[in-house]
Amino acid sequence: MSTPQNRLTPAPVRQDAICMCATGHACSSFAPGHAVHLIQARLVSATPSEWVDAIVTTTDAADGGILVHTLDGDAIALWNGAGAAAEVVPGTPVAYHPRYHVLSIGGQLFNSLAL
Repeated sequence: MSTPQNRLTPAPVRQDAICMCATGHACSSFAPGHAVHLIQARLVSATPSEWVDAIVTTTDAADGGILVHTLDGDAIALWNGAGAAAEVVPGTPVAYHPRYHVLSIGGQLFNSLAL
C-alpha cells in the first residue's frame, strides 16, 4: 500500500515565490527589472541598431529608480532591483534597449523595467 503524496499545484508555489533581491541577495527572477537572462543578453547584442543613447539625470539607490533622458530629450523612468541605481551617478552616459528592456552602464547589462 502506498501513501498519497502531498503535491502543491503551481498556483500556490507561484504565489509564495519572492525574488531574492527583495531580501538583499542576487536576483532570482528574470522578469523586467531583475536579472538579465543569457538569451536576453544575446538578443540585445544581435540588435545593435535598437540601442538608444541617454544620460542619467537622477537615481535613487534606495528604491532602484533611475531617470534617463535620451539625446532627443525624451525622459525614461526605469526600475532595477539588481543594483543598477547604485552603479551609476547623474550625468553618466548610458544606453537603453527598449525592445528587450536592458540598460547598459559602461558595458554592464541590467534588466530594467520601464515605468
